[in-house]
Amino acid sequence: MKSLLFLVLISVSWAEPHPGNSSLEHERIVHIQENGPRLLVVAEQAKIFSQRGGNVTLPCKFYHEHSSTAGSGTHKIRVKWTKLTYDYLKEVDVFVAMGHHRKSYGSYQGRVSLRESSENDASLVITSLMLEDYGRYKCEVIEGLEDDTAVVTLNLEGVVFPYSPRLGRYNLNFHEAQRACVEQDSVVASFDQLYDAWRAGLDWCNAGWLSDGSVQYPITKPREPCGGKNTVPGVRNYGFWDKDKSRYDVFCFTSNFNGRFYYLIHPTKLTYDEAVQACLKDGAQIAKVGQIFAAWKLLGYDRCDAGWLADGSVRYPISRPRKRCSPSEAAVRFVGFPDKKHKLYGVYCFRAYN
Repeated sequence: MKSLLFLVLISVSWAEPHPGNSSLEHERIVHIQENGPRLLVVAEQAKIFSQRGGNVTLPCKFYHEHSSTAGSGTHKIRVKWTKLTYDYLKEVDVFVAMGHHRKSYGSYQGRVSLRESSENDASLVITSLMLEDYGRYKCEVIEGLEDDTAVVTLNLEGVVFPYSPRLGRYNLNFHEAQRACVEQDSVVASFDQLYDAWRAGLDWCNAGWLSDGSVQYPITKPREPCGGKNTVPGVRNYGFWDKDKSRYDVFCFTSNFNGRFYYLIHPTKLTYDEAVQACLKDGAQIAKVGQIFAAWKLLGYDRCDAGWLADGSVRYPISRPRKRCSPSEAAVRFVGFPDKKHKLYGVYCFRAYN
Protein backbone atom coordinates (compact mmCIF):
# COMPACT_ATOMS: atom_id res chain seq x y z
CA MET A 1 0.00 0.00 0.00
CA LYS A 2 2.81 2.41 0.85
CA SER A 3 4.56 1.83 -2.50
CA LEU A 4 1.27 2.38 -4.37
CA LEU A 5 0.67 5.67 -2.56
CA PHE A 6 4.21 6.77 -3.33
CA LEU A 7 3.67 6.19 -7.12
CA VAL A 8 0.44 8.16 -7.09
CA LEU A 9 2.13 11.11 -5.36
CA ILE A 10 4.99 11.04 -7.83
CA SER A 11 2.63 11.12 -10.86
CA VAL A 12 0.65 14.04 -9.45
CA SER A 13 3.76 16.04 -8.66
CA TRP A 14 4.86 15.92 -12.32
CA ALA A 15 1.40 16.79 -13.76
CA GLU A 16 0.70 20.16 -15.33
CA PRO A 17 -2.59 22.07 -15.89
CA HIS A 18 -4.12 21.62 -19.36
CA PRO A 19 -2.99 24.64 -21.42
CA GLY A 20 -5.68 26.74 -23.05
CA ASN A 21 -8.57 25.74 -20.74
CA SER A 22 -8.38 27.36 -17.32
CA SER A 23 -11.86 26.12 -16.38
CA LEU A 24 -10.57 22.55 -16.12
CA GLU A 25 -8.84 23.20 -12.80
CA HIS A 26 -8.59 19.55 -11.78
CA GLU A 27 -7.60 18.08 -15.20
CA ARG A 28 -3.99 16.99 -15.43
CA ILE A 29 -1.87 15.78 -18.35
CA VAL A 30 1.36 13.88 -17.91
CA HIS A 31 3.91 14.85 -20.61
CA ILE A 32 6.34 12.21 -21.75
CA GLN A 33 9.45 13.21 -23.66
CA GLU A 34 10.46 10.52 -26.15
CA ASN A 35 14.05 10.03 -27.18
CA GLY A 36 14.83 11.61 -30.55
CA PRO A 37 12.72 13.67 -32.95
CA ARG A 38 9.21 12.50 -33.85
CA LEU A 39 8.36 11.56 -37.47
CA LEU A 40 5.70 13.79 -39.03
CA VAL A 41 3.90 13.19 -42.34
CA VAL A 42 2.13 16.14 -43.95
CA ALA A 43 -0.11 16.59 -47.01
CA GLU A 44 0.16 20.17 -48.25
CA GLN A 45 -3.31 19.92 -49.84
CA ALA A 46 -6.15 17.81 -48.48
CA LYS A 47 -8.01 17.73 -51.81
CA ILE A 48 -6.71 17.46 -55.34
CA PHE A 49 -8.86 18.00 -58.44
CA SER A 50 -8.22 16.44 -61.84
CA GLN A 51 -10.01 14.67 -64.69
CA ARG A 52 -10.05 11.30 -66.40
CA GLY A 53 -7.08 10.73 -68.68
CA GLY A 54 -4.95 13.33 -66.95
CA ASN A 55 -1.97 13.07 -64.60
CA VAL A 56 -2.01 14.10 -60.96
CA THR A 57 0.34 14.37 -57.99
CA LEU A 58 -0.97 13.55 -54.50
CA PRO A 59 1.21 15.60 -52.11
CA CYS A 60 2.98 14.01 -49.13
CA LYS A 61 6.16 15.01 -47.29
CA PHE A 62 7.78 13.74 -44.11
CA TYR A 63 9.87 15.51 -41.46
CA HIS A 64 11.29 15.02 -38.03
CA GLU A 65 9.85 17.36 -35.44
CA HIS A 66 12.42 19.92 -34.22
CA SER A 67 14.68 18.91 -37.11
CA SER A 68 15.11 20.06 -40.69
CA THR A 69 16.35 16.68 -41.85
CA ALA A 70 14.13 14.16 -43.62
CA GLY A 71 15.41 11.08 -41.84
CA SER A 72 17.69 10.03 -39.04
CA GLY A 73 19.85 7.92 -41.34
CA THR A 74 19.75 4.92 -39.01
CA HIS A 75 16.77 3.23 -40.68
CA LYS A 76 15.57 2.95 -44.26
CA ILE A 77 12.48 4.98 -45.08
CA ARG A 78 9.46 2.93 -46.21
CA VAL A 79 6.69 4.75 -48.08
CA LYS A 80 3.34 3.06 -48.59
CA TRP A 81 0.31 4.45 -50.43
CA THR A 82 -3.11 2.82 -50.06
CA LYS A 83 -6.62 3.73 -51.16
CA LEU A 84 -9.23 3.87 -48.42
CA THR A 85 -12.68 2.32 -48.83
CA TYR A 86 -15.83 4.20 -47.91
CA ASP A 87 -15.89 2.79 -44.36
CA TYR A 88 -12.11 3.01 -43.76
CA LEU A 89 -12.12 -0.64 -42.64
CA LYS A 90 -10.34 -1.92 -45.74
CA GLU A 91 -7.45 -0.51 -47.71
CA VAL A 92 -6.40 -1.22 -51.28
CA ASP A 93 -2.65 -1.36 -51.89
CA VAL A 94 -1.45 1.17 -54.44
CA PHE A 95 2.32 1.59 -54.18
CA VAL A 96 5.21 0.70 -51.85
CA ALA A 97 8.78 2.04 -51.94
CA MET A 98 11.78 1.22 -49.77
CA GLY A 99 15.26 2.13 -50.88
CA HIS A 100 15.58 1.19 -54.55
CA HIS A 101 12.69 -1.26 -54.36
CA ARG A 102 9.38 -0.17 -55.92
CA LYS A 103 6.10 -2.05 -56.31
CA SER A 104 2.70 -1.02 -57.63
CA TYR A 105 -0.52 -3.02 -57.40
CA GLY A 106 -3.61 -3.91 -59.41
CA SER A 107 -4.86 -1.34 -61.91
CA TYR A 108 -2.16 1.10 -60.70
CA GLN A 109 0.66 -0.98 -62.17
CA GLY A 110 2.67 1.09 -64.63
CA ARG A 111 0.76 4.28 -63.69
CA VAL A 112 2.20 5.28 -60.28
CA SER A 113 5.56 6.48 -59.00
CA LEU A 114 7.05 8.76 -56.33
CA ARG A 115 7.81 12.35 -57.31
CA GLU A 116 10.90 12.53 -55.04
CA SER A 117 11.64 16.18 -55.76
CA SER A 118 13.56 16.24 -52.46
CA GLU A 119 14.78 13.68 -49.94
CA ASN A 120 11.62 14.09 -47.86
CA ASP A 121 9.15 14.03 -50.78
CA ALA A 122 6.83 10.99 -50.75
CA SER A 123 4.25 12.47 -53.14
CA LEU A 124 2.50 9.98 -55.44
CA VAL A 125 2.25 10.61 -59.18
CA ILE A 126 -0.67 8.89 -60.96
CA THR A 127 -0.84 8.99 -64.76
CA SER A 128 -3.68 8.22 -67.18
CA LEU A 129 -6.32 8.72 -64.50
CA MET A 130 -9.32 6.40 -64.59
CA LEU A 131 -12.81 6.90 -63.16
CA GLU A 132 -12.06 4.26 -60.52
CA ASP A 133 -9.11 6.33 -59.19
CA TYR A 134 -11.49 8.76 -57.48
CA GLY A 135 -11.36 8.56 -53.67
CA ARG A 136 -9.25 8.96 -50.53
CA TYR A 137 -5.60 7.93 -50.40
CA LYS A 138 -3.38 7.37 -47.38
CA CYS A 139 0.32 8.16 -47.40
CA GLU A 140 2.20 6.23 -44.70
CA VAL A 141 5.88 6.75 -43.93
CA ILE A 142 7.70 4.28 -41.68
CA GLU A 143 11.20 4.66 -40.22
CA GLY A 144 12.20 2.03 -37.71
CA LEU A 145 9.60 2.07 -34.93
CA GLU A 146 8.22 5.46 -35.96
CA ASP A 147 5.47 6.04 -38.47
CA ASP A 148 2.88 8.64 -39.39
CA THR A 149 0.17 9.07 -42.04
CA ALA A 150 -1.65 11.73 -44.06
CA VAL A 151 -4.82 11.43 -46.15
CA VAL A 152 -5.43 13.10 -49.53
CA THR A 153 -8.72 13.10 -51.47
CA LEU A 154 -8.62 12.85 -55.26
CA ASN A 155 -11.69 14.41 -56.87
CA LEU A 156 -12.47 14.03 -60.57
CA GLU A 157 -14.35 16.60 -62.59
CA GLY A 158 -17.42 14.89 -63.98
CA VAL A 159 -21.17 14.41 -63.92
CA VAL A 160 -23.59 12.15 -62.02
CA PHE A 161 -26.60 10.81 -63.87
CA PRO A 162 -29.45 8.46 -62.90
CA TYR A 163 -29.78 5.28 -64.91
CA SER A 164 -32.39 2.55 -65.31
CA PRO A 165 -32.45 -0.14 -68.01
CA ARG A 166 -34.98 -0.90 -70.73
CA LEU A 167 -36.90 -3.09 -68.24
CA GLY A 168 -37.88 0.02 -66.29
CA ARG A 169 -37.25 1.45 -62.84
CA TYR A 170 -36.04 -0.65 -59.90
CA ASN A 171 -34.72 -3.59 -61.91
CA LEU A 172 -31.02 -3.67 -60.95
CA ASN A 173 -29.35 -5.40 -58.06
CA PHE A 174 -26.03 -3.90 -56.97
CA HIS A 175 -23.85 -6.06 -59.23
CA GLU A 176 -26.08 -5.43 -62.25
CA ALA A 177 -25.95 -1.72 -61.43
CA GLN A 178 -22.14 -1.83 -61.52
CA ARG A 179 -22.19 -3.50 -64.94
CA ALA A 180 -24.82 -1.09 -66.25
CA CYS A 181 -22.66 1.93 -65.37
CA VAL A 182 -19.52 0.37 -66.91
CA GLU A 183 -21.44 -0.39 -70.12
CA GLN A 184 -22.37 3.31 -70.33
CA ASP A 185 -18.76 4.55 -69.89
CA SER A 186 -19.11 5.32 -66.19
CA VAL A 187 -18.85 3.89 -62.67
CA VAL A 188 -21.30 3.75 -59.77
CA ALA A 189 -21.26 7.15 -58.10
CA SER A 190 -20.10 7.69 -54.53
CA PHE A 191 -22.17 9.50 -51.92
CA ASP A 192 -19.84 12.51 -52.11
CA GLN A 193 -20.33 12.70 -55.87
CA LEU A 194 -24.12 12.45 -55.53
CA TYR A 195 -24.10 15.08 -52.78
CA ASP A 196 -22.09 17.48 -54.96
CA ALA A 197 -24.51 16.83 -57.83
CA TRP A 198 -27.46 17.56 -55.52
CA ARG A 199 -25.84 20.84 -54.45
CA ALA A 200 -25.48 21.67 -58.16
CA GLY A 201 -29.22 21.11 -58.67
CA LEU A 202 -29.74 17.41 -59.39
CA ASP A 203 -33.32 16.42 -58.51
CA TRP A 204 -34.40 12.82 -59.02
CA CYS A 205 -37.23 10.97 -57.33
CA ASN A 206 -36.14 7.38 -58.05
CA ALA A 207 -33.82 5.74 -55.51
CA GLY A 208 -30.54 4.38 -56.83
CA TRP A 209 -27.49 2.39 -55.73
CA LEU A 210 -24.30 4.18 -54.69
CA SER A 211 -20.79 2.71 -54.59
CA ASP A 212 -20.91 2.01 -50.84
CA GLY A 213 -23.95 -0.26 -51.27
CA SER A 214 -26.43 2.30 -49.96
CA VAL A 215 -29.58 3.39 -51.80
CA GLN A 216 -30.30 7.14 -51.95
CA TYR A 217 -31.81 9.88 -54.11
CA PRO A 218 -31.43 13.70 -54.35
CA ILE A 219 -34.36 16.10 -53.95
CA THR A 220 -34.05 19.85 -54.50
CA LYS A 221 -37.81 20.48 -54.85
CA PRO A 222 -39.73 18.56 -52.14
CA ARG A 223 -43.08 17.20 -53.35
CA GLU A 224 -45.64 14.64 -52.30
CA PRO A 225 -44.42 11.59 -54.26
CA CYS A 226 -40.81 12.22 -53.19
CA GLY A 227 -40.71 12.22 -49.41
CA GLY A 228 -43.53 14.74 -48.97
CA LYS A 229 -43.86 18.41 -49.89
CA ASN A 230 -43.24 19.58 -46.33
CA THR A 231 -39.81 17.94 -46.04
CA VAL A 232 -36.57 19.82 -46.56
CA PRO A 233 -34.41 19.43 -49.69
CA GLY A 234 -31.60 16.91 -49.36
CA VAL A 235 -30.24 13.51 -50.27
CA ARG A 236 -32.75 10.93 -49.04
CA ASN A 237 -31.18 7.78 -47.64
CA TYR A 238 -32.89 4.37 -47.83
CA GLY A 239 -29.95 2.76 -46.04
CA PHE A 240 -28.03 -0.38 -46.99
CA TRP A 241 -29.78 -3.22 -48.80
CA ASP A 242 -29.06 -6.77 -49.94
CA LYS A 243 -26.75 -6.41 -52.95
CA ASP A 244 -28.02 -9.62 -54.53
CA LYS A 245 -31.75 -9.48 -53.89
CA SER A 246 -32.70 -5.81 -53.62
CA ARG A 247 -33.45 -3.94 -56.84
CA TYR A 248 -33.24 -0.23 -57.55
CA ASP A 249 -31.94 2.17 -60.19
CA VAL A 250 -28.34 3.39 -60.04
CA PHE A 251 -26.50 6.71 -60.01
CA CYS A 252 -23.51 6.62 -62.35
CA PHE A 253 -20.52 8.96 -62.55
CA THR A 254 -18.54 9.78 -65.68
CA SER A 255 -15.87 12.28 -66.62
CA ASN A 256 -14.41 13.75 -69.80
CA PHE A 257 -13.43 11.46 -72.65
CA ASN A 258 -10.61 11.21 -75.16
CA GLY A 259 -12.59 11.49 -78.34
CA ARG A 260 -15.31 13.29 -80.27
CA PHE A 261 -19.01 13.09 -79.47
CA TYR A 262 -21.31 14.23 -82.26
CA TYR A 263 -24.74 13.96 -83.89
CA LEU A 264 -24.37 12.19 -87.22
CA ILE A 265 -25.82 14.14 -90.12
CA HIS A 266 -27.68 11.57 -92.21
CA PRO A 267 -30.20 11.99 -95.06
CA THR A 268 -32.82 9.80 -93.34
CA LYS A 269 -33.90 8.75 -89.88
CA LEU A 270 -32.75 5.32 -88.78
CA THR A 271 -33.76 2.20 -86.92
CA TYR A 272 -31.45 1.16 -84.09
CA ASP A 273 -29.49 -1.36 -86.19
CA GLU A 274 -29.15 1.17 -89.03
CA ALA A 275 -27.90 3.75 -86.52
CA VAL A 276 -25.20 1.37 -85.25
CA GLN A 277 -24.03 0.70 -88.81
CA ALA A 278 -24.12 4.39 -89.76
CA CYS A 279 -21.70 5.26 -86.92
CA LEU A 280 -19.40 2.37 -87.89
CA LYS A 281 -19.39 3.54 -91.51
CA ASP A 282 -18.38 6.99 -90.27
CA GLY A 283 -15.37 5.51 -88.43
CA ALA A 284 -17.03 5.74 -85.02
CA GLN A 285 -19.28 3.82 -82.64
CA ILE A 286 -22.76 4.56 -81.42
CA ALA A 287 -22.39 6.77 -78.32
CA LYS A 288 -23.06 5.64 -74.76
CA VAL A 289 -25.25 7.32 -72.17
CA GLY A 290 -22.26 8.42 -70.10
CA GLN A 291 -20.76 10.09 -73.16
CA ILE A 292 -23.84 12.18 -73.91
CA PHE A 293 -23.97 13.33 -70.27
CA ALA A 294 -20.24 14.19 -70.26
CA ALA A 295 -20.56 16.12 -73.55
CA TRP A 296 -23.57 18.00 -72.23
CA LYS A 297 -22.22 18.83 -68.76
CA LEU A 298 -18.51 19.31 -69.41
CA LEU A 299 -18.48 20.58 -73.01
CA GLY A 300 -21.83 22.38 -73.14
CA TYR A 301 -23.01 20.23 -76.05
CA ASP A 302 -26.45 21.33 -77.25
CA ARG A 303 -28.61 19.60 -79.85
CA CYS A 304 -32.39 19.50 -80.19
CA ASP A 305 -32.43 16.32 -82.27
CA ALA A 306 -33.37 13.06 -80.54
CA GLY A 307 -30.92 10.26 -81.32
CA TRP A 308 -30.23 6.61 -80.60
CA LEU A 309 -27.63 5.62 -77.98
CA ALA A 310 -25.86 2.30 -77.41
CA ASP A 311 -28.28 1.02 -74.76
CA GLY A 312 -31.24 1.41 -77.13
CA SER A 313 -32.50 4.59 -75.50
CA VAL A 314 -33.21 7.85 -77.35
CA ARG A 315 -32.05 11.13 -75.81
CA TYR A 316 -30.87 14.64 -76.70
CA PRO A 317 -28.73 17.18 -74.79
CA ILE A 318 -29.92 20.73 -74.17
CA SER A 319 -27.50 23.29 -72.70
CA ARG A 320 -29.51 26.34 -73.81
CA PRO A 321 -33.18 25.89 -72.84
CA ARG A 322 -35.56 27.21 -75.49
CA LYS A 323 -39.03 26.70 -76.90
CA ARG A 324 -39.64 23.10 -78.05
CA CYS A 325 -36.21 22.11 -76.69
CA SER A 326 -36.50 21.74 -72.91
CA PRO A 327 -37.85 25.28 -72.32
CA SER A 328 -37.57 25.15 -68.52
CA GLU A 329 -34.10 23.70 -67.84
CA ALA A 330 -30.80 22.52 -69.26
CA ALA A 331 -30.84 18.73 -69.27
CA VAL A 332 -30.26 15.56 -71.20
CA ARG A 333 -33.82 14.85 -72.27
CA PHE A 334 -34.96 11.23 -72.20
CA VAL A 335 -37.38 10.12 -74.95
CA GLY A 336 -37.51 6.48 -73.87
CA PHE A 337 -36.62 3.02 -75.17
CA PRO A 338 -38.49 2.88 -78.51
CA ASP A 339 -39.03 -0.19 -80.67
CA LYS A 340 -35.59 -0.79 -82.19
CA LYS A 341 -36.90 -2.33 -85.41
CA HIS A 342 -39.61 0.14 -86.36
CA LYS A 343 -39.02 3.54 -84.75
CA LEU A 344 -36.85 6.02 -86.66
CA TYR A 345 -34.50 8.58 -85.10
CA GLY A 346 -31.14 10.19 -85.62
CA VAL A 347 -28.03 8.86 -83.90
CA TYR A 348 -25.23 10.15 -81.66
CA CYS A 349 -21.77 8.75 -82.41
CA PHE A 350 -18.44 8.71 -80.60
CA ARG A 351 -15.03 8.55 -82.25
CA ALA A 352 -12.13 7.82 -79.91
CA TYR A 353 -8.82 9.59 -80.43
CA ASN A 354 -5.74 7.39 -80.79
